Amino acid sequence: MSATTDTTSERDTTTVALRATGHVRDAMETPHQEFTFEGDTLRDLLETFFDEQPELAEMLIAETEAEATTSGWAEPPENLPGTWHKNPEGEQTKPFARVLVNGKFNEVLDGFDTKIEDGDRVSFVYPFIFCC
Repeated sequence: MSATTDTTSERDTTTVALRATGHVRDAMETPHQEFTFEGDTLRDLLETFFDEQPELAEMLIAETEAEATTSGWAEPPENLPGTWHKNPEGEQTKPFARVLVNGKFNEVLDGFDTKIEDGDRVSFVYPFIFCC
């Protein structure tokens, strides 16, 4: 194999520090791990990781707007301050669950198209306990 092919191969993969909290931590086989995947976006990472552990996708990712919405919250004011946007349908997290890249919600970055570099930290967060 030539050196050029090896370099191309290395460029095509990204290794991140993958972390989890709450219910996701309990469900993951290894809640703190280095994870290598082909590609360089959050979407690439999620597709690879969820292929290996699909039950975690069910915990975190909302396929529809209804799955991404919770009831019981106060109605938002008509004119929200600042800039507000959400990921497109099918690319949102379930209520209370979040995916973070280097400590920032993916929604405030480029959603699932957020670029990821070697050494970045990606966290799956689902901290709430349901009772009663």
